[in-house]
Amino acid sequence: MTPSLLTGFAISIGLIVAIGAQNAWVLNKSMRREYPWVVATICATIDAVLITLGVYSIESLQQQLPTLIPVMTWLGITLLCWLGGQAFKRAWQGNSGLKASQQHGTHSGWKVAGQAAAISLLNPHVYLDTVVLIGSVGVQQPNTAAFVVGAAFASVFWFFSLAAFGRYLGPKLQSPRAWRAFDTLIGMIMLLVAFSLVPTAVG
Repeated sequence: MTPSLLTGFAISIGLIVAIGAQNAWVLNKSMRREYPWVVATICATIDAVLITLGVYSIESLQQQLPTLIPVMTWLGITLLCWLGGQAFKRAWQGNSGLKASQQHGTHSGWKVAGQAAAISLLNPHVYLDTVVLIGSVGVQQPNTAAFVVGAAFASVFWFFSLAAFGRYLGPKLQSPRAWRAFDTLIGMIMLLVAFSLVPTAVG
């Protein structure tokens, strides 16, 4: 393995592995067995595309980001509040435990895929991480192609790990009471992240 590939993997995994809205949502879908592999594929693909654009088009994209980020931030806040509200609604109803034993939840594959794309693309941090931070480091590497592969593989590794491990965590939350606690936690994470984005949107 080349140093550039390892550098790409290290910086990418360091930025991705955090308890944020996207990771919490992906883990939630995985534990509910709502098309986890579709979700992982979409999230990893979006990351790979943005990383590639960031490394090879860093200058022009950085010039466009200041005007795009406020709009994307408000859209992201709206989406996170809606997802948080949905989690609190499930917690209030208290019947989510019944879904844990099903092959899939009540949502269709296309709807889950659309939500995965939205929570990825409407998250302003994904652009700062992939385009600005990873892109800035990648453009300085002696082997940019290897750097992109390493960074993209880190995203694939992480999201597919969430998809795989959720299958084992789900059965531990069979009772409606446990799911209510989990959905409450998910809702709190979504709203906390949404509120944390307000200063960025206002500023």
